[in-house]
Amino acid sequence: MSTSDAVVAGPIEAASEAVSPRTWVAVIGCMLGALIAVLDIQIVNSSLPNIEGGIGTGVDNGTWISTSYLIGEIIMIPLTDYLSRVFGFRRFLLTNVMLFLMFSVGCAFARNLGDMIAMRALQGFCGGVMIPMAFTMVLTKLPRRQQPIGIAAFAVTATFGPSIGPTIGGYLTEHYGWQYIFFVNLVPGAVMLALLYPTLDREPMRLGLLKEGDWYGIATMAIGLACLQTVLDEGNQDDWFGSPYIVHLSIAAAVMLVAFVVIELRSAAPAVQLRLLAGRNFALGTAANALVGFALFGSVYILPAYLDEVQGYNAEQIGLVLAWVGLPQLLIVPLVPALLKRFDARILVCTGLAIFALSCFLNTTLSFNDSGDQLRMTNIVRALGQAIMISPLVGIAMVDIKPSESAAASGVFNMMRSLGGAIGTAALQTIITKREQFHSNIIGQSVTPYSTTDQSFLTNMQHYFLLHGFPDPARAYHQGEILLGNLVAQQSLIMAFSDTFYVLGVVMIVAIVMVISMRGQPGKAAA
Repeated sequence: MSTSDAVVAGPIEAASEAVSPRTWVAVIGCMLGALIAVLDIQIVNSSLPNIEGGIGTGVDNGTWISTSYLIGEIIMIPLTDYLSRVFGFRRFLLTNVMLFLMFSVGCAFARNLGDMIAMRALQGFCGGVMIPMAFTMVLTKLPRRQQPIGIAAFAVTATFGPSIGPTIGGYLTEHYGWQYIFFVNLVPGAVMLALLYPTLDREPMRLGLLKEGDWYGIATMAIGLACLQTVLDEGNQDDWFGSPYIVHLSIAAAVMLVAFVVIELRSAAPAVQLRLLAGRNFALGTAANALVGFALFGSVYILPAYLDEVQGYNAEQIGLVLAWVGLPQLLIVPLVPALLKRFDARILVCTGLAIFALSCFLNTTLSFNDSGDQLRMTNIVRALGQAIMISPLVGIAMVDIKPSESAAASGVFNMMRSLGGAIGTAALQTIITKREQFHSNIIGQSVTPYSTTDQSFLTNMQHYFLLHGFPDPARAYHQGEILLGNLVAQQSLIMAFSDTFYVLGVVMIVAIVMVISMRGQPGKAAA
């Protein structure tokens, strides 16, 4: 049976008989693959300074260690449906799992930035295959009455993976070295191969589809997305459109992506089924999913950055703080299928988004005293919101998708979450930079030599430094001025981080409006 036939027949066959243990093993194996693929996006975040030192690159270039993976993943996710039909679902998935593990080991042995970028990009290409394939397995191999369980498991990979990634990465980096954040993939990867090799059906290759491939569409999409991701990553440090490099890349991204959309809409056999976005629920659900990616990936970026730059946390300490976003989800997600049977799916999604927004708004009054202990409650609140919003969102977005279109829909849906995350991370980097400058200017206007408060502070600091190794009064006074300047910069940075959490809360409110605009379905039907 071909993959396309299996996609159509899978739900029909499954609906008429109980799902076999063999099928459940295959579904679990695919979920494990999706988890390690999503986890690897964020696992390097808390360990970047260590990796940068290990391969001898600067801080400005280190972000490419994350970006290169994301570029590969975003490009591959929407192509997975087409390539799995060409090479066969089983063969294509198992091959990419083995390549993913090989490139993971390659990252651990990288000796310079060029090697690391190449290995991470190839790792991202292979990881991008595992995410939509796990989603497709749920929609094609499980009956509708059991799909909420599979979707809940997929939701764990989507939200738990990014949250727990820095925790695992931080622990391994501090105790064993940064190389082990890549070696850690070997154990779950081997388990995944052991689960999938005997349980997936063998299928013949259909190499004839290569002649019918939408290669112009694939090329324009790959170039456009790669240019766009580079713009997003490099724009902030290169002053955005003040840099000719960013301007040229932006023009290339715009031209290629417009050409890609035109080609896909006019092609009889497009590589990416953009026509699916004509459906109201799928279009709004995909847009809301992109905003969820914006907030999900953005929050995982902001928290480590705040704890590192303001609180001086090391990789392990950052990971332990973020664990309170990830671990509670393991207790909450199993309850979601039962909730789907009782409530309209839109109510659950909006509730989850509102809770997520609340956790962000609670972080808009950060101060220097807010560190790991003070962030624990807001992280638990955020975990609750994340855990209950993904599963029902998937359900109502996919409710009108035909079984034969599920694989293509999966690619578009999951690509948009990753793309939303990439845009979110870049946007938040820029917001932090701009708002820090804004607050620094505002605070700086009130810090003057004529302020009695400032004069009193500087006099006290002069006295302090005179007693601690600065015998020259002028040098001691100047040291006090340096300290005051550092305090202004630190407070400005804290206020900038507070502003980014406010932006995340507003983004979640916009997502709520989109979900409310979707066509209502009872939770049981939407699942």
